[in-house]
Amino acid sequence: MIWNGCRNLSFGFGFGVVALLSGGLGAEVTKTPEAILAFVDQHCADCHDDSMKEGDLDLYSLGFDLTDKESFKKWMRVFERVKAGEMPPGEKRRLGEEEKKDFLAHVGEPLRKLDAADVAKNGRVRGRRLTRVEYEHTLHDLLGIDIPLKTLLPEDGGLHGFETVASAQQLSHHQMARYLDVADLALDEAFRRALEGDEVFKKRFEPKELAHLGKGNNRSPELRDGRSLSWPITLQFFGKLESTVAPEDGWYRVTLHQVQAINPLNGVVWGTLRSGACVSNDPMLNMLGLVEATAKERDIVFEAWIEEGHMLELKPNDRSLKRPDTGAPGGNVSFKGRDLEKDGFNGIAHRGVTMERIYPVSDRAGVMRRIFGAESKGAMEKGGNGEEQLRKVVTKFARKAFRRPVGEAQVEPYVDLGLKVLDEGGSFPEALRASYRAVLCSPRFLTFVEPGSGELDDHAVATRLSYALWVSMPDEVLSRLADEGKLRDKKVLAEQVERMLADAKVKRFVHGFTDQWLKLKEIDFTNPDARLFPLFDPVLQESMVQETRAFVRSMVEEDLQVSHLVDSDFAFMNERLVRHYYGGESKAPERGAKKKSGGRQGKGKGKDKGKDNNKDEVSEKEPVVVEEKWMPEIEPGKGLQKVALRGDEKRGGLVAQGAILKVTADGTSTSPVVRGVFVNERILGAHLPPPPPGVAAIEPDIRGATSIRDQLEKHRSNMACATCHYTIDPPGLALESFDPVGVWRTGYGRDNKGAKIDPSGVTPDGEAFEDFMGWKRIYAARGKQLAQGFVQQFITYATGAPGRLSDRSAIDAVVAGSEEAGYGMRTLIRESILSEVFLRK
Repeated sequence: MIWNGCRNLSFGFGFGVVALLSGGLGAEVTKTPEAILAFVDQHCADCHDDSMKEGDLDLYSLGFDLTDKESFKKWMRVFERVKAGEMPPGEKRRLGEEEKKDFLAHVGEPLRKLDAADVAKNGRVRGRRLTRVEYEHTLHDLLGIDIPLKTLLPEDGGLHGFETVASAQQLSHHQMARYLDVADLALDEAFRRALEGDEVFKKRFEPKELAHLGKGNNRSPELRDGRSLSWPITLQFFGKLESTVAPEDGWYRVTLHQVQAINPLNGVVWGTLRSGACVSNDPMLNMLGLVEATAKERDIVFEAWIEEGHMLELKPNDRSLKRPDTGAPGGNVSFKGRDLEKDGFNGIAHRGVTMERIYPVSDRAGVMRRIFGAESKGAMEKGGNGEEQLRKVVTKFARKAFRRPVGEAQVEPYVDLGLKVLDEGGSFPEALRASYRAVLCSPRFLTFVEPGSGELDDHAVATRLSYALWVSMPDEVLSRLADEGKLRDKKVLAEQVERMLADAKVKRFVHGFTDQWLKLKEIDFTNPDARLFPLFDPVLQESMVQETRAFVRSMVEEDLQVSHLVDSDFAFMNERLVRHYYGGESKAPERGAKKKSGGRQGKGKGKDKGKDNNKDEVSEKEPVVVEEKWMPEIEPGKGLQKVALRGDEKRGGLVAQGAILKVTADGTSTSPVVRGVFVNERILGAHLPPPPPGVAAIEPDIRGATSIRDQLEKHRSNMACATCHYTIDPPGLALESFDPVGVWRTGYGRDNKGAKIDPSGVTPDGEAFEDFMGWKRIYAARGKQLAQGFVQQFITYATGAPGRLSDRSAIDAVVAGSEEAGYGMRTLIRESILSEVFLRK
């Protein structure tokens, strides 16, 4: 019975939006109204009659039967493009405001009425299931466990930029099988910990224990004067700490004791702490965190999941550092006869490592409370009424898992499975486990239980709210308020939004939302070309992601104006980011000599004996420092810091951050089209159709000999392309001032020596700008447009469906209600949740 329910659920996903309506409303309207035809005659006939059919659109033969799905879609697109100013295109675009308003009313009102009727009948959101990230967080909170689960499930598809969109989700038989497998793993872990206790492991490894153990090639750090020293040696797995092998899978607190920078650059030596098998047939390394070593000794603590058999690897990972040779042939490292510290190389020293097993979600007692409950644990130990206790505990568990009260009839199948185990001589825990497994397979657990249309009940509101802001099931406070029927009270709901945004769990929202909205989950999809960007390193990439997440979190916490998305007078940076953005890094240092060389500022290995090659080495091999009037002041060792930009117009705003600029590039070149689409859809709230079929992509000249603008001009000569490019190109061309790794540039190609960047343009509504800063000034003043764009993104993420035409009045009300607060991001989130778009199916 339960499995059939899961199986039948698969037919509810993956079919996209249902056909708008068939018959009924609007069926008698098939002839295009005269007012619309008059507009078409004057502004559209040249391109969209029966002879031209630009974009395969003939507005004369289309008719106005909006109950036909294809007709509705085409008129909706016409409405959108005229409203956005994209149509009529080019010089024909000059519409009077009254003329435009009149046309939009004649087309928009029938479309809106039909769309509203569909929403009233079918709801905005078709059946939605938990994403794999939501599933993992839910099982963690429900059972008190902490093992990774999401990577064991198939990846979620996406639509409109979000994995949460219901019409893109599927639940096939294969996926259902994977969910069952993962549920088994989660229950195994929970019952093992509850019955057997938590594993205890804590061990300190002294520097002498971290040296080479005599197995295979030596790639361990140097042991000198009671300290472990790691250097920027590029040999794979150099810096591995062989004795730090994790005894089993688990979360560990890793403490690096008395970490200190050796010959710090700008007060810091940057490194990475990673874990892995550190062998060639298993080369993957998992990032635990950044190591920011300074001249002052200090302990640095990390908490991370480490797999059984994996060891730690600690090394300086800043590619702008001069790299010493290995000092030995083959895959070995030797420090015999050399003193890299005196030679001036940069390194990281520490006085030992402590590894301790931790349980970040809950200890054993918390797991026991979640799966046994206080009453059942006592009954199990004393031999109480098994059937009565089983029913009580399973009912309580099902209520939490289903995120709403359950009746006796609903819970009976799950209880029966447990009773069958008891009847066959199984233990009470075995009976519970059988019941719980079925609960975790149920559609009531895997999906959002919401009505077909209309208002959400209090429990559906609690669920939607909790997954929007905490990416997991409601806590006891939300559940109690839902039981009491208070969550649809706008005052109570607003208080809960504020409570949840102030909780530490909001970190899940920041990560989940930015991963999808800003495509941060794609940060690893491309690797910058090492020949073009030799100084791009793991420290820099991780810093970029942290920068963007810190920026968004500050906007939420401080209710900062949404205009900060395009411009701000502050940023979050660390020393590595400052050097990347302001230091003009362009060339990687060469490998150091095996013998003493006088260090970073000492003598290099040159052709002429005795000749001081220091000047050549510094100018040709180290980062080129570009003169800047001002650079942010960073305190070494403090990680990301909020800095005032003090008139630096280049770096302010989300769109100028390295992570955004990297995920919108391909590692070798940039495309105004890719960046333009990103900014329009994710920031400005524009909806762009896919390119017409048969249009060739623009192939950038990675040598930088030709300007991308020249290639775009040829591309735009195709009228089918030009109409969209009026919208796409302006922000994309403005962002050409940044290279694929987010560094400011004035020309293409290596060292900006290619074709000159021309970041000028004209916005779709006719405002000209000369450069990126000019573009920012235009849009920073358009708070209402930015607020509408952000609300559309949040609504899509939080409800599982994009805003529709019939939602626009509610979205406009959200934006209007936020105007007094300067369209603050926290206010926009709160007002979105209080809106009918969020509170209705």
